[in-house]
Amino acid sequence: MIEEISLQVTGDSGALLRVPAWRIDGGHRGPRVHLQAGVHADEIAGMLVLHQLLPRLREAAEHGLLNGSVTLVPQANPFGIGQFRQGRILGRNHEGSGRNFNRGFPASAKATGTLDNLTDWQRQLAALAAPADIVLDLHTDDEALQYVYLHERFWPAGQDLAAALRAELAIIWEGDGDGAFEEVVIEPWLAEGRFDGRLVATVELRGQGDVSDALAQQDADGLWAFLCGRGVIEQHAKLPQWKGVAVPMGFMETVFAPMAGVLVFERELGEVVQAGERFARIIARPGDAESEVVLTAPQTGMLATRYRDRLIPRGAIAAKFTGSAPSSTWSSGALDP
Repeated sequence: MIEEISLQVTGDSGALLRVPAWRIDGGHRGPRVHLQAGVHADEIAGMLVLHQLLPRLREAAEHGLLNGSVTLVPQANPFGIGQFRQGRILGRNHEGSGRNFNRGFPASAKATGTLDNLTDWQRQLAALAAPADIVLDLHTDDEALQYVYLHERFWPAGQDLAAALRAELAIIWEGDGDGAFEEVVIEPWLAEGRFDGRLVATVELRGQGDVSDALAQQDADGLWAFLCGRGVIEQHAKLPQWKGVAVPMGFMETVFAPMAGVLVFERELGEVVQAGERFARIIARPGDAESEVVLTAPQTGMLATRYRDRLIPRGAIAAKFTGSAPSSTWSSGALDP
């Protein structure tokens, strides 16, 4: 059975907004899967991946190869997708309130009574995913390697996802964060203490500029292979051995820009940079050689993400590195503000 469903929320203008979604039920007992993209509406790659994956899942159901059900929400955020200013989408935060679209989900899921529009949207999205056994939330970073966020209760069992997507990095988190979508899914599972056959992960599909048919096909193939391996699709798919790096979230190093200026990277994504070694510089006042500030790696690690634009404001995240020891600048909560 293939059912087109939708969430309906009130937009900032008072108009009704629709979030299209599809539920494909194979009619056979099996895992329930929820796949979504675009919670941060300026992260486009996952939208194209699910656009390519949907007809393949529909065909699998029609041929009796789909076990359980799959719900897809290819463009989950109806607010941010319309926030264009001077030709550029501003999809990370709600323009009216300043709220990060991917924060506060557990509180929204418990909210009752008359709700504001963002809380209502988060509550509906959380409810749509609640019955699922496997939940994947597709995002992108600025410029980045392919990587995944996984709670410690799903590692190393989640290596199959990392392998299928050719992720070069797995960031393992524990405890409480800042209310991202992943947390509203895992909260009842933690209360139950039951994790067999379950998985929730935030998947970072490289950087915001990495949107192409070729990459989307590669990632859709990876998700397909992962679903085959988990018994959702009755088809054999051999997963490669995962050869990436797993790092506790508290070991990740975040380097902030000490000043605004022209950002020049001297090392590429995936390169290992030694502790104290320079990887970039910022030119605060072009023409003034003394205005250059060198950025160095806090500890030896792999360059995992980079700031996308080459004019960086003071305080922005210039880069993130893996580490082999706890970071001196991380206390708790999410890796990104």
